[in-house]
Amino acid sequence: MVTEFLTKAEENLEAARLCADSGLYNASANRAYYAALQAAVAALADKGIKKRNKIDHGAVQADFNSLLIRKQKVYPARLKSRLLSMQSLRDQADYEPGNVSMKQASRQIAKSEEMVAIIKKEIIK
Repeated sequence: MVTEFLTKAEENLEAARLCADSGLYNASANRAYYAALQAAVAALADKGIKKRNKIDHGAVQADFNSLLIRKQKVYPARLKSRLLSMQSLRDQADYEPGNVSMKQASRQIAKSEEMVAIIKKEIIK
């Protein structure tokens, strides 16, 4: 499960980049968020914290923050609100009438790249 979700994270991160390169900023913000979420699922699984039957975004965010950042101190505190802020932009991209800008999509990708890289490094060590 760890490897599969890390692979999904990397695939979605690449999709986010391709979408941004094509000017598809809403789709890019969406894929970048899912890359970070799937990396968090991999991180939780790596520490023996199993996902439920269906991935609950709020539960993944809460478990990642409380168990892996605050309690076990596996990941840096700067990642604490990362998923929540990224989900906010994803929600804007998916559910609100306005569009995500190129700058917002670029920032979303950068946040996702950092999170995926940190989690990958921890899992591989």
